[in-house]
Parts: sequence; C-alpha cells; structure tokens
Amino acid sequence: MRRAWTPLAITYLVISVAGLVGAMAFNVLAAVQMVDFLAAWFANGPAVSSLTVDLLGVAVAGSILIVVEARRLGMRFSWLYVVGSLVTAFTFTFPLFLAMRERHLATVAGEGATVEG
Repeated sequence: MRRAWTPLAITYLVISVAGLVGAMAFNVLAAVQMVDFLAAWFANGPAVSSLTVDLLGVAVAGSILIVVEARRLGMRFSWLYVVGSLVTAFTFTFPLFLAMRERHLATVAGEGATVEG
C-alpha cells in the first residue's frame, strides 16, 4: 500500500519545517551572541524569539488538529477551543480539548457497549 501525502499531512509538514527554520535561526543567533539561553527566556533577545516561534508553531498545528479531529469524531463547537486559545492560552485550551475528546470517545464507546450488551 502506498502512503499518500494528504493536504493535511503537507500542512503539518510545512508548519514543522517553518518551526524548525524559525526556531533554529534564533537558536543560532543566541549561540553566536553567546547568550545564556535559559536565563534569556526571562529577559529578552533571540531565546525569547525562538521560544515564541516554537510555541506559535505548536499552537497552529494543534489548532488544525483540534478542528480536524473534532469534525472526524462529530464533536461540535471545536472552533471555540481555537478562539479560546487567543483569549486565554493554548496551554489551557489544547489539554481541555484532549480531555473533552477522551470524554467523547468514552461516551461513544459506552453507547456501543450498551447497544451490544
């Protein structure tokens, strides 16, 4: 069986490469400037920019995953997790989506067991 590159797979790949290039550019800049990378996270400079690119890439890919997975599973209002991440934080909304996804899957599995049993 041939494994095809779907549009979604290509989208994730592009986000991945953009994240690598963006984060590594700032990492190299920090190394060239001989910046204490961990200490610079709490200050300013290339380390903060690298972290920003890193988190932005994860948030974009995660937002796409939320919408696609919610549609696949028949979960409603998935867009609220994406919008919620803009007004709160992705570190809140993504695990919240994962929790609701697990709850949805357990409910669906329970309904299947009830029908069969």
